[in-house]
Amino acid sequence: MARALTAGVLAEIVTGAVRPLFLYEGEFSGGTVRLFTGHGTLTWDGKTWTGDEGMMTITAIRETSDLQAVNFSVALNGQVQSLLSIALAQVQRGRPGKVWLALLNAANAVIADPYLCFSGRADKPDIFPDPQSAIIGVAYESRMIDAGRRRERRYTSEDQKIDYPADKGFDQVPSLQDAVFTWGRR
Repeated sequence: MARALTAGVLAEIVTGAVRPLFLYEGEFSGGTVRLFTGHGTLTWDGKTWTGDEGMMTITAIRETSDLQAVNFSVALNGQVQSLLSIALAQVQRGRPGKVWLALLNAANAVIADPYLCFSGRADKPDIFPDPQSAIIGVAYESRMIDAGRRRERRYTSEDQKIDYPADKGFDQVPSLQDAVFTWGRR
């Protein structure tokens, strides 16, 4: 699928000094983690992003025109104790995660409007232990995954009051079950 490039991106591409990188933002119970595929720190969108020092892996991000749920994973490689505590205690299902494709100019500044590759919600952490380190993977799913889930709602007074506490429209429904109605002439 074709993407429109901003004027800033086009101008920097012409100079030939453009370097691509990925930005990852994930919400955890202990706060938001912002990493990028590089070294040092980076400022974009008023936020500070930390370089992953080569420890982050992002799986291929697919795009489809079908009504289909797609997913991606972010894996961090590092020390066992620090990553295990994050994965086990702070990864919560349903928390948002995003990945952008960004371009850096010659001055190591992010060129305006990085492309949002994926936005999804955390599914579960996967832990792959190793004697030297551990690899922690967090899988993210697109919102299309909800299209296949059943909704457990009923036409009852109690269910209606979940969304509208003062509504009394369903209060008489139980009495209608045994009611006898005469229709037409006798």
